[in-house]
Amino acid sequence: MMISETVTFGGSGLDRAAHLRGDPAMAMAQGGARAILLWRGKPMVMDDALVQVPLDHPVMADTAPGLILLGRDDAGPVFAADLSGWTPPDLDITHLDTFLDPSEQKHPAMPADAGFSELRAIMTRLTPRDAELAVTAKAVLGWHETHGFCARCGTQSVIAMAGWQRDCPACGAHHFPRTDPVVIMLITHGNDVLVGRSPGWPEGMYSLLAGFVEPGETIEAAVRREVLEEAGIRVGAVRYLASQPWPFPASLMLGCAGAALDQDLRIDRTEIEDALWVSREDMALSFAGLHPRLKSARKGAIAHFLIENWLADRSYDGPADAS
Repeated sequence: MMISETVTFGGSGLDRAAHLRGDPAMAMAQGGARAILLWRGKPMVMDDALVQVPLDHPVMADTAPGLILLGRDDAGPVFAADLSGWTPPDLDITHLDTFLDPSEQKHPAMPADAGFSELRAIMTRLTPRDAELAVTAKAVLGWHETHGFCARCGTQSVIAMAGWQRDCPACGAHHFPRTDPVVIMLITHGNDVLVGRSPGWPEGMYSLLAGFVEPGETIEAAVRREVLEEAGIRVGAVRYLASQPWPFPASLMLGCAGAALDQDLRIDRTEIEDALWVSREDMALSFAGLHPRLKSARKGAIAHFLIENWLADRSYDGPADAS
């Protein structure tokens, strides 16, 4: 495994078992079949591990129809079950839909120390396998939540292929889970790296610039366009570094390095709130939690991964155990 693949959600080699998707009933009948549980996109965890239950567990009575086949490991098939229709009796909506929801929901059929937790809050504590299962489940269930009707004719579509497809009963169209490519850029000039922040972020938090790839655009062109639009910086050479699935809600982050041709910031305040050039020394202080003003990108996000490897001057195509 290369360093580029050690990013959070970078994958664990899970067998996606696509050949089983056409007959989910057969997959569910296999020995060892079990499900992970999600409530409004939050996976259930206990002791920093995904909770997995047999398909006949009492908690499954509150799940929505149509389990998602995530894959298969040595123990058997693994599904994702959605409990979003269940309402906790003591639900506190204060923190829901915030930047980072700190609340935890518990189901009466489960152990007291098991709860639904915000994925961004626990992602760095999960094993690579649990992280891959959680990120896949959140992405696919999120797609079903927002794509319940045929984009061709407007008829309500139905789940097919063990959750990896929706079919329209009226016009016969097939629809597949959507992933939006997003470039995220480690833009450097000499000893400095370019960072920015969006409105509503925690005070002092800065991250790498990012933006969606547009139709008809290469990754390299998207990097140059986004940096020029947001910060007014012209970018020369661009190279790919690493990628990360990011289901908040449905992105594939494409990490790239870019060489800035100047440092004259011309910030578009409609795009971002602020941008800064930060020296390697100041960024190291930020990562150590010692900078008086600057907070680093959230650990687990690809921005943190890219900056961390820039600080360590690591090669992304080197072995993961490289020092």
